[in-house]
Amino acid sequence: MIVGNYGKWAFLCRLPGDAVAGHNKWSKIKRKKGVADAKRGKLFTRLGREIQIAAREGGDDPNYNAALRQAVNRAMAENMPNDNIDRAIKRGAGLLPGQEIVESTYEGYGPAGVAVIVSCLTDNRNRTVSEVRHAFSKAGSALGENGAVAWNFDRVGLVTVNAELDEESAMELAIEAGAADVREGDDCWEFICDADAVGAVRDGLQDQEVNVQDATLIYEPKNTVPVTGTDAEQILRFISALEDLDDVQDVFANFEIPDEEFERLAQAV
Repeated sequence: MIVGNYGKWAFLCRLPGDAVAGHNKWSKIKRKKGVADAKRGKLFTRLGREIQIAAREGGDDPNYNAALRQAVNRAMAENMPNDNIDRAIKRGAGLLPGQEIVESTYEGYGPAGVAVIVSCLTDNRNRTVSEVRHAFSKAGSALGENGAVAWNFDRVGLVTVNAELDEESAMELAIEAGAADVREGDDCWEFICDADAVGAVRDGLQDQEVNVQDATLIYEPKNTVPVTGTDAEQILRFISALEDLDDVQDVFANFEIPDEEFERLAQAV
């Protein structure tokens, strides 16, 4: 794998037969896990909290609140009932009673020295930090202070497009939409942009009549840690345990596992 830079952005270039790193490959596994999460009610809870935060910060009208519009689109894509979406919007806007949802982020090093950032939405910070700390401890690791690993990540926007494009066409779309970089993902194209430009890039791509699957903020690793064998299995189980916590929205890590081994291990997680 080649780790390089495009302007100020770190990006990962995957070569045939090369290893794959952290967030994007793991996201594919998480989408498969989402079916089980939905059965347990966890997926709708997470989506509802995301909607509440967006409505609280930008208002209850998706037409004038890009973050809320994207959160609602994501919920609809997961077949979240309209009544649930409506209640989440009203709670976020203060039109219905309910506990306040706040954002919290935790950092630390997991198995094999992998840097991990855990993004949460919670109504009880004490409960959340206790659960996250326990997951780290169980994996033989420990939470760090704020900034302990964040220096090794860039906060960027990621807009995912489902379209049949060649590289040249994808680059033209990126330039027109104002994205800093574009790369081919698993059955999609991924457009990278400044964190505060994710809404504009998403809208720019939609204006060009391409199917935008998702638009979100991620932590992109600047450097990766190669792991194999027992270390690879431990880090995947650790991240899976974090993902299973009710308050965890997303987990970002800088591990790098050979593609074939990743696929094999992911089936057991």
